[in-house]
Amino acid sequence: MRGNALAIQCRPFLERPAMSHSRKKKLLTAACVLGLSVLTGCAHQYFRAKPPQAEIGFIELSPDITLRRSVVHNSKPKGTVLLLHGFPETLYAWTDISTTLGKDYEVHAFDWPGYGLSSRPPIDKFSYSPRDYARVLKAYIDKAGIDASSLTIYATDIGALPPLLLALDEPSLARTIIVGDFAPFDRPGYMVDYLQALKSKPSSDVVNAAMNKNRDEILENASRRGFTKEEQFELPQAFKDDMARGWNQGSMTSADAFYHYYSHFTEDQEYFEKNLARLKTPVRVIWGERDFYIKKEMGIEFADKAHVGLTVLPGFGHYPHLQDPARTSAEIRAAAEKGKS
Repeated sequence: MRGNALAIQCRPFLERPAMSHSRKKKLLTAACVLGLSVLTGCAHQYFRAKPPQAEIGFIELSPDITLRRSVVHNSKPKGTVLLLHGFPETLYAWTDISTTLGKDYEVHAFDWPGYGLSSRPPIDKFSYSPRDYARVLKAYIDKAGIDASSLTIYATDIGALPPLLLALDEPSLARTIIVGDFAPFDRPGYMVDYLQALKSKPSSDVVNAAMNKNRDEILENASRRGFTKEEQFELPQAFKDDMARGWNQGSMTSADAFYHYYSHFTEDQEYFEKNLARLKTPVRVIWGERDFYIKKEMGIEFADKAHVGLTVLPGFGHYPHLQDPARTSAEIRAAAEKGKS
């Protein structure tokens, strides 16, 4: 359109009787070239401005484990970010954060086994323990070809202990690990009652049955706990739909996977605390001040014992990344940039 307008503007000059045919041809060619240049520039600007898009697919780690994953590619990434979700989430928890960070980084996320559309092998083949999840994490990093020297991991809730356990044996696992709102140590007094009850039978069976019975209430209100009605925040509908779709796949629900995770939790917590001195990977702790499920004192004790930095977020609950994705993106970016120095 711009090229046509330029040609029209040039028409009075082209129609002068004294102008030769060759002169007309040269001016018309120049106008067309200029118009094409303008259109090309606009096209380039459009594609530069187009936001990064997540590619969702599947990756097979073993005959028993296939993960659904999301990857935001970047042609010239500053590094790689890996996002690890908690209960009862799926990789859709990271949609906004992934596309925001994808402007500068390659960003990965996946559904843990037992969540979303990832595999749910029977417990005789996979225990769903934090240490089993650590092995899944290692397999994913290797299979995805992620360069650990430029990797920043952000992990929350059940997703946080696995990378820390892995880092005990592999200090070069990542450039930086950011964790928060989880339970690194066996401190029942820091946890809400029903989480304590999940740690041993017979109370764990009662809690598991109740969680499966109340799926819709859990999915709707997990992120709302501890807030007044006026303070509560809404989740994107696509995320809520994905959690509901992913809750029950085959013979195991996400609540069942959570139950199995907790059946091994105390053992793995004790192992981690006993070996904490071996943790050499740079770690940062970020915690919601008003976490309903796991008190901030857990984060304070962990940061103190591990000699790592701690940020307590005033007014935030158990899911800071859902409450304010933009702030979480900024925190990840800051940690990734600091890790380069």
